[in-house]
Amino acid sequence: MPDPDTIRVTVIYAEPQRVFTAAVVLAASATVADAIVASGLREVRPDVQVDPMRVGIFARKVAPQTRLRDGDRVEIYRPLKLDPMEARRRRARRR
Repeated sequence: MPDPDTIRVTVIYAEPQRVFTAAVVLAASATVADAIVASGLREVRPDVQVDPMRVGIFARKVAPQTRLRDGDRVEIYRPLKLDPMEARRRRARRR
């Protein structure tokens, strides 16, 4: 029987060549920020800078203080290498 005082979530950080995934058990009142800390991402990948404005739950952008629910997938998004509008302009120029 699941413990009503805890939740299980997954934390994901994906790059083109590798993916960091961590399943964590947290207090039922945990936030996105708590999950990221508990995942150990900073210890495993100290080169990754987590921008609080680039996190989400199941592809929906959320604030770090958003409370989690059991089964949530916390996603840490990478910064864009190129602004989408600039990429579109470059493609248009090539045509």
